[in-house]
Amino acid sequence: MARSKVAISLDSDTLKRLDHLVRRKIFPNRSQAIQEAVNEKLGRLDHVRLARECANPDPRFEKVLAEEGMSEALDSWPEY
Repeated sequence: MARSKVAISLDSDTLKRLDHLVRRKIFPNRSQAIQEAVNEKLGRLDHVRLARECANPDPRFEKVLAEEGMSEALDSWPEY
């Protein structure tokens, strides 16, 4: 995947913590640490958005989805 350079500003405490992780070899460099942090945050935002959408379903759509294929299924059930 292509990469682009960006410039960011971090407060000194955040930068110290970041550098500490790089020194401990948790991350190979600052760029990789920031890349992983951004990816993780974007994933969380996607998860929250999906959860929010699932929490507010459209009742009409849900009914259509639930009833989809029901008439065909009823015809194939055995008699008891």
